[in-house]
Amino acid sequence: MRAKKSGAAWRHANIGRLLNNAVRRFEARVLELMSASGHAQTRIAHVNLTRNLDVEGTRLTELARRASMSKQAMGELVDQCAEFGLVDRVPDPSDGRARIVKFTPAGLAWLDAFRDAVDVAEREMRAELDKATMDAILRGLAAYGSTFDTLDDDR
Repeated sequence: MRAKKSGAAWRHANIGRLLNNAVRRFEARVLELMSASGHAQTRIAHVNLTRNLDVEGTRLTELARRASMSKQAMGELVDQCAEFGLVDRVPDPSDGRARIVKFTPAGLAWLDAFRDAVDVAEREMRAELDKATMDAILRGLAAYGSTFDTLDDDR
């Protein structure tokens, strides 16, 4: 049995906190790059919508499930992104009574800029950590989190 870490040290050195710090740093850099490319209106909360939105559109209930949010909270994000012109609610072709959230043309341009920002931030991370470390991180995180990946699009 492993000995317990004493005091508060474990709170700063556990894998969850380290992963969270890395995600916060990475996402802050992505948002900085997005702002520099003319997309300063979006925040990390909006990324929680866009990272879970299929390019062909997704129902609000599915977006909320994927993001582990309430429908009401996701609805607020959709409303905000709709105000920015990034998404729209359109009739679901498979069920005329339902609506899906879909990227607008401006939203697709935003998504391209987001992909570019992620690519730059990842290249910067790779340069700081070195190729072998980055490759190991990517392999490990892909294996560990694979069952939680809810996005079924273009892999």
